Amino acid sequence: MTTLPEGHNAIGVKWIFKTKRNAEEEIEKHKAILVPKGYKQQYGVDYEDVFPPVARIKTVRLMISLVAQKRWKIFQMDVKSTSLNNNLEKKVYVKQPTGFVVKEEKKKLCKLKKAIYGLKQASRA
Repeated sequence: MTTLPEGHNAIGVKWIFKTKRNAEEEIEKHKAILVPKGYKQQYGVDYEDVFPPVARIKTVRLMISLVAQKRWKIFQMDVKSTSLNNNLEKKVYVKQPTGFVVKEEKKKLCKLKKAIYGLKQASRA
């Protein structure tokens, strides 16, 4: 918990709730995800660069042709947590999430140490 330094913006956060069900439609578990409102971030103030984690089609074609020439096996892999738990280069401050506000420090903010989904710079980290 900290106060907002000059030259920084405070980003709001919101909760996203999901209910996971099994094949019999019974509730298996409840999930809650805290997501920052990254659309409120300003270029040059909150972040400098973004990075879309998508391969160019030329690169994909090159890799497939190389695999075919060398007679290698090719596998597909889906990485779901690539943007999580990476250190942030710039300081990011978010407002306290609803339901978890510290009564003695209502006006203070949370300083993020790690990248989370929703930040513009999360994929770059």
